[in-house]
Amino acid sequence: VQLQAFGGGLVQTGGSLRLSCAASGRTSDIAMMVWFRQSPGKERELVAAITRSGDSTRYTPAVDGRFIISVDNSKNTMYLQMTSLKPEDAAVYYCAASSGMVPNPQFMEYWGKGTLVTVSS
Repeated sequence: VQLQAFGGGLVQTGGSLRLSCAASGRTSDIAMMVWFRQSPGKERELVAAITRSGDSTRYTPAVDGRFIISVDNSKNTMYLQMTSLKPEDAAVYYCAASSGMVPNPQFMEYWGKGTLVTVSS
């Protein structure tokens, strides 16, 4: 499975941005897709996770109510709609996928390259 994330960029505080993660290859192996983020000096953290079917989602409290994770299986693509962005949301965002159901970086089997989100104050 190969993952490609894109959609990052510079946005002002309070603005919106949508990230996409396109999957290719043996996508039937994927049970869960996840967005993580990492800012300088910090560990990679979970942002949001979604089951392949899209019927179950999970958000870190810091983004709950502001971000929406979704999946379009017809396009093998996962999205992260980010609204009301704050400077503390600035980070490199990574998409990942797993055949399992534990949204922890150590259990992710497939990773995309990160996409940088910068939020200006």
